[in-house]
Amino acid sequence: MTAQSTDQIPMLAVVPVRGGVLPLGALETIAECGGRALVIGSGCREAAERIGPIGCELWLAERDGFVPAAWAETIAAVAPTMTGGLHGGHWLLPASPDGRDLGPHLAIATQRRFVAGTIRLDETAAHVTRHGGRVTDVLSLDGPVVATLQPGVRGTDDGDTHGEVTITDLTVEHDGATTGPTLLEELPADPSTMDLAEADRIIGGGAGLGSPEAFDEMRELAAMLGASPGGTRVVTDWGWLPVARQIGTTGVTVDPSLYIALGISGAVQHTAGLGSPDHVICVNTDPHCPMMGLADLAVVTDGPEFLRELAALLATLDQ
Repeated sequence: MTAQSTDQIPMLAVVPVRGGVLPLGALETIAECGGRALVIGSGCREAAERIGPIGCELWLAERDGFVPAAWAETIAAVAPTMTGGLHGGHWLLPASPDGRDLGPHLAIATQRRFVAGTIRLDETAAHVTRHGGRVTDVLSLDGPVVATLQPGVRGTDDGDTHGEVTITDLTVEHDGATTGPTLLEELPADPSTMDLAEADRIIGGGAGLGSPEAFDEMRELAAMLGASPGGTRVVTDWGWLPVARQIGTTGVTVDPSLYIALGISGAVQHTAGLGSPDHVICVNTDPHCPMMGLADLAVVTDGPEFLRELAALLATLDQ
């Protein structure tokens, strides 16, 4: 868990939202900033309800269409109107796909240093992860920065809640960037290729599936369920899945509503990257493996056979 540093220098969470949906890591980023956040995007009021008691003071800037350069200029324009001198402190974004995209634009718009992948941020130093989480570097700071916070590192607990939340709607008079890309259309994400950090349903495979052919079947099943395929480090090391589909402390931190684990024993390096799924289904021949202990539904059977049977059942339902 990162150390609270709000007593040393003001910190403000900047949270991009789409359709009122909070990005991965939003709540822990807001908690790290003492409950103070600028929420920008579409559906800010709905997002504020989802933040709930984690927030103590929220500013809402309603904008349509994710255009990071324009949003960054909007934030730079409205921040000085906020109370508490927060525009003069560190600005922290969740290291979600939109957060990683908006952060550098915001740094340029405010002429600040940008620090990516922090696990701890204080007045004089930023602790950042490198090389897939295997190395931590400490960077000296000489002023306020724009930074991203790695999801799943800090977490939240009862100590991060506040009894009362103040919400302020910001008047957005700044139209944003006059140069740069123009948003023409937002297309729905393809579960097979979308960033695992944003996936709502995930099917993960481990060494217990036994062959690359089984992973081809797993991808087909994932497509039938509208889920994203993922896996453990061992299978990405073997080349059965791309490294970008690796879940865990040395891969991607996820937080889906549904996680189906096939042939995964549940090593801590993997489970530490799972977040808090609403539902976990585990399929394994070992009823005593750690992954089974995390499951809402544990199925003791052969993983590849389960894949084939479930795919056949789903095929009959589509007819």
